[in-house]
Amino acid sequence: MPEPQFAKDLAEVAEIRARQPERIAELSRARRRRPLLEGDGRLMVVAADHPARGANGVGSNPMAMADRTELLERLRVALAVPGVDGLLGSADIIEDLTLLGALEGKVVFGSMNRGGLQGASFELDDRFTGYDAQAIEDMNLDGGKFLTRIALDDAGTLPTLTASADAISELAARKLVALIEPFWSSNQGGKVVHDLTAEGVVKSINVAQALGRTTAYTWLKIPVVDDMERVMESTTFPTLLLGGDPTTSPEETFATWRKALALPSVRGLTVGRTLLYPPDGDVEAAVKTAVSLVR
Repeated sequence: MPEPQFAKDLAEVAEIRARQPERIAELSRARRRRPLLEGDGRLMVVAADHPARGANGVGSNPMAMADRTELLERLRVALAVPGVDGLLGSADIIEDLTLLGALEGKVVFGSMNRGGLQGASFELDDRFTGYDAQAIEDMNLDGGKFLTRIALDDAGTLPTLTASADAISELAARKLVALIEPFWSSNQGGKVVHDLTAEGVVKSINVAQALGRTTAYTWLKIPVVDDMERVMESTTFPTLLLGGDPTTSPEETFATWRKALALPSVRGLTVGRTLLYPPDGDVEAAVKTAVSLVR
């Protein structure tokens, strides 16, 4: 069987999108897959679904991720680093990288709900506006990821919980991973605030891990907080640690990840902005450091 022909640059991606859009599905179905977990049972996943929710900021730059050409080049560098297992992304980014051939042999999670736009009055109603379970299966992906923010003071939480439970059930029926990212949240003067205490993260896990008709294919994606030992005592589910927007020095961030990665049930990292936009601009070096922590 001949090897699929991929776009060589972003100009060619744009041309394919305009003239041969059917190539996206063709290349997706032909994409070379791998087992979810290989020998060491660890996963290092690069995340890039932030812009789809209007969250382009990194540190003090509110539009850091807005330049798509730059973002895709940074992702290509990151995905090429040995030890990087795959990508978590929205459909637009996954399809661009598929056309570029950057996802061959990688684990790929499709982002399912991006409707809770950052700063919107409806932010906590995290509608499913991206992939659904059928599309994840059709596009030959490995699973779906969704944000589930639980706010007792916002009615948008109820449809979010219902949709999250449905997504878990529909993915499980296809034997696909449901990667759920829960937060215990509140609406404070129109601003969404997450409870990042150990107690807050444990409560979010308790609710999230009970959703769906079965939890056999559910994974968790949770933040690294103080007292992670207590947090991880609340679950037996495979767990990936999320990076978030960096607020400390790279050295402090990496040290925190290293300690948390040693805990039971923690399988690896899914990190985006911290690695794609490091302070010194060296994406490859930042990703290599993260890989060394995971493995």
